Amino acid sequence: MVPQLRPFQLSAWIDSLRASSPSVRPVLLDVREPWEWQAASVRADGCVLLQISMGEITRRLEEIAPQTPTACLCHHGARSQRVAAFLDEQGHASVVNIAGGIEAWSNEVDASVPRY
Repeated sequence: MVPQLRPFQLSAWIDSLRASSPSVRPVLLDVREPWEWQAASVRADGCVLLQISMGEITRRLEEIAPQTPTACLCHHGARSQRVAAFLDEQGHASVVNIAGGIEAWSNEVDASVPRY
């Protein structure tokens, strides 16, 4: 089972990763569609933002290093949960899902992120 994080918990997750490995740069993997990225996007200090639509994940899997901690994000959390489970099945070491997606991000972390 892939761990679930609420958006407000992402900073603590990053801090815990850095406590054990200070040079780690986790990936925030946004699996929404390009039109959704244009409608609303997020910034997560300490993470590398990688935008790969869910339908492109298998074709672009090599862009996501298996040893790099990865937090998956979508609109409400369902697509990102499926991608997180897929990455976990592929042997990725540390994968979490952002429960509630960018919608929850807007409510919990940054109200300037547009809701759609």
